[in-house]
Amino acid sequence: MKALPIGRELTSSHWGASEVIRDGGSGGHGGRAGGPARGLRPLPDDPDPSPIGAAMWDAYQSPLRVRRPAVRAGWLEAHGQGRRGPHTGRGREAFVEVSWDEAIELVAGELGRVIGEHGNEAVFGGSYGWSSAGRFHHAQSQVHRFLNSLGGYVRHVDSYSLGAGRVLLPHVVCTMDYLLGHHHSWDVLVASTRLMVSFGGVPAKNAQVGSGGASRHHTRGGLTRLAAAGCRFVNFSPVRDNLDAPDASVEWIPIRPNTDTAVMLALACETVLAGRHDRAFLASHCVGFERWHDYLTGRADGIVKNADWAAAIAQVPAQRLRDLAREMAQTRSLVNVAWALQRADHGEQAFWSGVGLAAVLGQIGLPGGGFALAYGPTNGIGSGDRLMGGPTLPQGRNPVDAFIPVARIADLLLSPGAEFDYNGKRHRYPDIRLVYWAGGNPFHHHQDLNRLARAWQKPDTVVVHEQVWNATARMADIVLPATSTLEREDIGHASRDPYLISMQPALAPPGQARDDFAIFADLAARLGRGEAFTEGRSANQWLRWMYEQAARGMTEAGVQMPSFEDFQAGGGVAFPVNDRPVVLLADFRADPLAHPLKTPSGRIELFSARIDSFGYADCPGHPAWFEPTEWLGSAQALRHPLHLISDQPHTKLHSQLDHSAVSLANKVAGREPVMMHPADAAVRGIADGDVVRLFNDRGACLAGARLSEDMRPGVVKLSTGAWWDPAWAAEGAQDPPAPADGAAPSPGPLDRHGNPNVLTRDAGASSLSQGCSAQSCLVQIERLAGEAPPMRAFEPPVFLARGG
Repeated sequence: MKALPIGRELTSSHWGASEVIRDGGSGGHGGRAGGPARGLRPLPDDPDPSPIGAAMWDAYQSPLRVRRPAVRAGWLEAHGQGRRGPHTGRGREAFVEVSWDEAIELVAGELGRVIGEHGNEAVFGGSYGWSSAGRFHHAQSQVHRFLNSLGGYVRHVDSYSLGAGRVLLPHVVCTMDYLLGHHHSWDVLVASTRLMVSFGGVPAKNAQVGSGGASRHHTRGGLTRLAAAGCRFVNFSPVRDNLDAPDASVEWIPIRPNTDTAVMLALACETVLAGRHDRAFLASHCVGFERWHDYLTGRADGIVKNADWAAAIAQVPAQRLRDLAREMAQTRSLVNVAWALQRADHGEQAFWSGVGLAAVLGQIGLPGGGFALAYGPTNGIGSGDRLMGGPTLPQGRNPVDAFIPVARIADLLLSPGAEFDYNGKRHRYPDIRLVYWAGGNPFHHHQDLNRLARAWQKPDTVVVHEQVWNATARMADIVLPATSTLEREDIGHASRDPYLISMQPALAPPGQARDDFAIFADLAARLGRGEAFTEGRSANQWLRWMYEQAARGMTEAGVQMPSFEDFQAGGGVAFPVNDRPVVLLADFRADPLAHPLKTPSGRIELFSARIDSFGYADCPGHPAWFEPTEWLGSAQALRHPLHLISDQPHTKLHSQLDHSAVSLANKVAGREPVMMHPADAAVRGIADGDVVRLFNDRGACLAGARLSEDMRPGVVKLSTGAWWDPAWAAEGAQDPPAPADGAAPSPGPLDRHGNPNVLTRDAGASSLSQGCSAQSCLVQIERLAGEAPPMRAFEPPVFLARGG
């Protein structure tokens, strides 16, 4: 089978592949058949294109682009006087633009000094986020390769999206990376699934993105076809509209947030009590059911985890749970558990309970049955396209052993030398003197941003590569202007996508912006490590090398690939159609001895002896219910009576392109909208469109009220992604007024834009994973009295002349 040329000039982004529009017609390689590029349009064969991709065109030409290297004025003065951190002026001071030569000299000098005085364990290589759909100009790969060429760095492991799940699942069933590429394909679901019970919905807005691109969007159409085939959906969620199937096919059960684990345990318990559990499957494909059985039925602790027990916790009808357990056992059922559920206190338990419920039903490995973790988060999940390994840039070897779970960055900076638990071992935080960040926006995705801002003052130096003047750039000491996806040559690839795309520059870089590779090549040369970093290759030569390495593997997999020159001339290639259905764990189901899992037992572990041996009180050896630290059943709800959901936005990816026209059009009074039930608004005197203040003991932010009966009363939703906009005291901002109940004002500056992470809790999900627990968060809301302070998020910083 041959990969065929695409025949059009495409570019790839997280929101999808787009065709480049040029004067005189679209071009092939580099647009040679056309004139200057003037825009983007979605592919005609994409059934559900995202509007965000086209918005890149104007957003990447925004006045907010970083155009020249810039250094924070206070850091530059201190550096000239030989003074080092901490630096309390980060985020508050003006910048001085400098030449590239001076910027490279300053960065190289700081790297050399810190490594020479404190060792490589004093450097944190921060890169977290979807920095590029292109596989070469992927900032995380570039910065890690560069720092490895200098002798290593302190790294992070896991992700904010899946911190708890990534650590738990290899002990229990399989790795998360395996699941990402092997969920049942949509055609398998349409043919077989007749009941999908989803915890946290299947939001098509989230599935509009793919980490390496998304040439065809599947989720919305897949849900529609599922409903047409007769599948029913039961959606346990505080939000009605996060399962994008036809309304008549969806039963919404407005569950109390953070209680999904209790409901899953109850469904499993009711199945067992009624004798409907698949004893043969549990005996042949699972271990530990007997221990979990004792927990479910109350033999272990005297509490039967039945429908009545769960109904009191989750505030859902007990009889509906009993009926649903019977329905699931009598039809081909799929248990879908959203990623958001494991981004919570004891988040591991939601994933483990979902696997356990599916195991009790005995449908794992059958077409359309079992569990999913999950449909909805990204486009590739459920894709039936051919699974193809793609081009990758080798990052080299990191000789430094020290690491952190990704969501523990503030702990790392605030508590050098402190110990922490992770996956059965004790580790220690090193003393970080220099943070090097390329790709991602920590002042978007981290929790308790006021705490992070305090921690951020500790290092001597913070270096950032950025495209735009967002909060992370403003909080840096040295900002180096980086190019965007549309301004560089690359290769776009996602593992279950029909295209491998030759990406050619469509725009000229603004000002003096450079590719990350060019920046690191200069720095490596200045530090005497140029050959180690580049291996003598230019960017184009690396692309050729990466393509040829990947093409060799694709040819071995049965797909004949063209030469690199023909690949580029054809705009990339389309892979042959995959004619094999994708059924999760089908081989394991058919023969667990011939196809064992990579768990300690080779089977699904409903009781994990390994996890049990860790001795963690907050993560025992089987799925279990724990009360979250913050939830509507806690005493804290008396002061902060609303549960905050901070989901992914539908107008951007995390904080990327928050300044685009698509994102700005969704704002309310220029601020991110907060969704709330009309009843919650009425008791607070809030009307649709009002500017409101959300607050708790960690922080406060402003947002624009948007009322909807699609919310469960007592729950509000403020999507992530608004660029953090703190009203620093230096700008003349006053402390916010005390709330009506007389509590003290919230700590830290008021965020004027609506970033929920000034409110979320910066604590690990458990001792096992230390994952993000943002979804366990209580707040209060009040209507803002008086005039709202002006927004500053989309204004460039102040620049000073040298010595000014």
